[in-house]
Amino acid sequence: MTLKAIMLHGTVVIDAYLVAALGEISLAAMGLAAAIAGFVLGAILAFSNAMQIRTAQAYGTRDPVFIKSVLASGMTISVVVGCIGLAIISIFGGTVVGIMAPTGEVATLAKDYLAVFAIVILAEAIGQCLSSFFNGCGRTKISLYSFCLSLPINIVASIAFIHGYWGLPALGVTGAAIGSAIAATVQVSFLIYQLSRHDSYLRKIHGWRQTNFAQTLKRHLIFALPIAVTFFSATFATHICTLIYAKLSLNAFAAMTLIAPWIMVAGTIGMQWAQATGIIVAQLLGQNEQEQVLDRFLSSAWRGAFIAAAFVAAIFLIVCLSASYLYSDLNTQTRSFLLSFLPILLILPFPKGSNAICGNTLRASGDTVYVMHIFVWSQWLFRVPATALAVLYFDLSVIWVLSILLFEECIKFPAFHRRIYRGEWKRAIVSE
Repeated sequence: MTLKAIMLHGTVVIDAYLVAALGEISLAAMGLAAAIAGFVLGAILAFSNAMQIRTAQAYGTRDPVFIKSVLASGMTISVVVGCIGLAIISIFGGTVVGIMAPTGEVATLAKDYLAVFAIVILAEAIGQCLSSFFNGCGRTKISLYSFCLSLPINIVASIAFIHGYWGLPALGVTGAAIGSAIAATVQVSFLIYQLSRHDSYLRKIHGWRQTNFAQTLKRHLIFALPIAVTFFSATFATHICTLIYAKLSLNAFAAMTLIAPWIMVAGTIGMQWAQATGIIVAQLLGQNEQEQVLDRFLSSAWRGAFIAAAFVAAIFLIVCLSASYLYSDLNTQTRSFLLSFLPILLILPFPKGSNAICGNTLRASGDTVYVMHIFVWSQWLFRVPATALAVLYFDLSVIWVLSILLFEECIKFPAFHRRIYRGEWKRAIVSE
């Protein structure tokens, strides 16, 4: 799961690198189009995360009706979300691009990119659902193999269509979208093949988890919606804070811009460990395991989370200490800011990782609304207003602005851990 997540982030970096050779206009067009499409893909990913936990619950019960119900419900929601997103882009996308694009040429290229990228959105609506289904069933290698298959295809096809190699037309930035569309189609075809290979028996299963499919879909949506809202809120809050960061001094903003991808990519290690913990807890709850078994597993998973946090902290240490070599072309003050982030970054992975273990464990038990409240209120009652005050009113140093991320984790810490230690999650019954 970690390797897949890193490859997913890597795909974005590779696409940007390939298009960068075309110049700033093409890069700006791709960035604008990707930002618009990113909202739809983010919605699909949010619901697929809920699908992952729900599948694990069903897989733990070994009830084929439950498993079929989760797959059908999750796929329906994912495809509907993708289609609604495409409809919104089709109706309003051109207007938004026209308003946000700095030039008419950028707007034209962005619209062409979006027109082709619609195929990627449809493929991801199916592919992300199937990947989450396989993850929930414990077959995480299938999702990884699908990325290992699609990534080189994306690179080769994008290069060919961008530059017009091997007799193909040179389509520039639109060629990058075609490469992504081809890769996404191959990936989802591989996942569908694996589904038919491993789970074709589900077609012969009659009945639904609830009285009918409509009730089954409603129950799945009730479970998934708080998780999806949590991810929507986190994404929106992050975008708002990034806009506020732009009001920092140039060097401070550059330092925040540089460290943000490292926090995201390195943090993937701890976050995927926590998600894997949630999957296994959901499976154990579905099997109605004894509380002692759940306690032993969570204790070992927690120890692993601290090891993962230490590894992430080590990555931050290397990045900050190597700033003079990694970013030798940058201003000395910018590199100095990066080094000043080190104390915060060495501590941040530990409460963040522990909170993630708690959040995913509670989600696995069905306590999704409580987890949603912790995340949403900590973001909108603390992180966003604190960032605004620190930057816009008090004009604090950038190190204090970054430290808000650590303070947010500390605020969530007692609410999460108190809920876990109460132990009600161990007595959750996965019956609905």
